[in-house]
Amino acid sequence: MSLLSPPAFNFSMLPSNLIPGEANPPWMSKGDNAWQLVAATLVGLQSVPGLIILYGGAVKKKWAVNSAFMVLYAFACVLLCWVCWGYRMSFGEKLIPIWGKIDVALEQDYLFQKAFLGMFPNATMVFFQFVFAAITLVLIAGALLGRMNFYAWMLFVPLWLTFSYTFGAYTIWSTNGMITGLVAITPAAGVVQGWAAIAIGLCSGSIPWFTMMVVHKKSELLQKVDDTMAVFHTHAVAGCLGGLLTGLFAHPKLCYLFYGNYNKYYGLFYGLHDGQSHKGLRQMGLQLLGILFVIAVNVVMTSLICLLVQLIVPLRMSEEDMEIGDEAAHGEEAYAIWGQGDRLEKSAGFSDIAAGAAKSSYNTSRSQVEMV
Repeated sequence: MSLLSPPAFNFSMLPSNLIPGEANPPWMSKGDNAWQLVAATLVGLQSVPGLIILYGGAVKKKWAVNSAFMVLYAFACVLLCWVCWGYRMSFGEKLIPIWGKIDVALEQDYLFQKAFLGMFPNATMVFFQFVFAAITLVLIAGALLGRMNFYAWMLFVPLWLTFSYTFGAYTIWSTNGMITGLVAITPAAGVVQGWAAIAIGLCSGSIPWFTMMVVHKKSELLQKVDDTMAVFHTHAVAGCLGGLLTGLFAHPKLCYLFYGNYNKYYGLFYGLHDGQSHKGLRQMGLQLLGILFVIAVNVVMTSLICLLVQLIVPLRMSEEDMEIGDEAAHGEEAYAIWGQGDRLEKSAGFSDIAAGAAKSSYNTSRSQVEMV
């Protein structure tokens, strides 16, 4: 053996869960794996720094720090919770009909196994599903900016991920889930034709805008909803619309490529066209059922979690803190501009400003005396 070559490492000495798998197993598609990683990275960038920049530019200047902190904390906290227990609760082996078994997604022998879908390893799937879990909490933050106590947010994020997000993910997306057998189609990607995708895009861009700019202003009920970034319209309305339009435009042949069944997946548009209206109506009913199920789960779970957090720390900031902004919530401001919203008599910068103003007034008066 050459003196320059490193000695061979005996992997058999490692624990079984740390022995690395084959780097390029025959079942893995390098193209699929690469695209899955790229797509996941783009979604991650949408959260950090994407939504940090969006939120920071959309809210008042006094909430710029708070908006960034809420996004960064949610992203980091979800990552830790996801690999420790969240992923396996969402996509792992069945524990109960609504949750998978609690386990970590960090062991080598698990990460290099083939994922439950696709031709790529679990490591890629864990990352891909993580960024979607993270952006879900980041979007929730958009509705709570400048309202929710940050300490309450720190408790809310892991609790909501554990008891609400994993509930919906396992029952609808996991192959072992309770609702999966109802064959409701979750995303439209891959199951609708190009013209239908354009129609969905036009509807998802116009209808949520109409509900936000017209319906919201005329509805007394919606006007009572304190939604900082209009998340209800841009995501709840748009998400429900996407689910229904998928049931309308799902092409049976494209669905067959994914699911291997013509009869269970049939868009209403094609059902009416092909004289199979009962199949299309069934699919629309399943889409609606899936939407109502997710709404019910999240309303119940979120309410219970908020009540639990409220027992520990206040959910909502005090009126005084909401008037002040970042300085009250985090002890600092994003922009060194003194003005409306500061706690004048107690703010860190007020004493310096007051002292500077007094000194300037003194110097002016002294100059006037010397001139006389």
